[in-house]
Amino acid sequence: MSDLAPYRLVFPRGVANLTVRVDPSMTGTYHGEFYGPTPRVSEADGVVSIDYSQFNPFRWGRTSADVWLSQSASWAIEIRGGVSHWDSDLRPLELRGIEVRGGVNKVDLRLPRPTGSTIIRISGGASHLTLRRPAGVPARLQIGGGASRLELDAQYLGAVGGPVRLETPDYSNATDRYEVEIGGGASQIRVIRD
Repeated sequence: MSDLAPYRLVFPRGVANLTVRVDPSMTGTYHGEFYGPTPRVSEADGVVSIDYSQFNPFRWGRTSADVWLSQSASWAIEIRGGVSHWDSDLRPLELRGIEVRGGVNKVDLRLPRPTGSTIIRISGGASHLTLRRPAGVPARLQIGGGASRLELDAQYLGAVGGPVRLETPDYSNATDRYEVEIGGGASQIRVIRD
């Protein structure tokens, strides 16, 4: 890893309609704009917390969060309670990892080149998840439950019982790579080269 200060972006109660962007011209660490119910936002000890304390999955269409992160820090992203409709281009970022405690639905992320083994962990199920990584970056996809419509580059599985494990041919010998772990069932998962 680099000498950048380590930060974590945390959503303690889940989030919907999330966009995370990177702004190289920022002087601060982060900036957020929120629509619908306003979350509690705090920053302390390298943790930026965006807390929708009244988070209700039946009202997801009425909220959105646009968050800009600075390149002056390395970032880990943690979402507790799940995420729906997350679209982000994280390529300019130094990403230390992503952890979602809960499920994901309709997520499309452009990932940066990793430094070391970068883990993307989802403890629940996943549906309509696309992870786009730079060309030449190896990846492994592990799913704990049953799965349908899985794609890892040229590898495709229609429907299989779990657990499932796919990896690119160059994965085992690489040091800079992505490890994608989904604890529950999965449908329409794509881990592809950008």
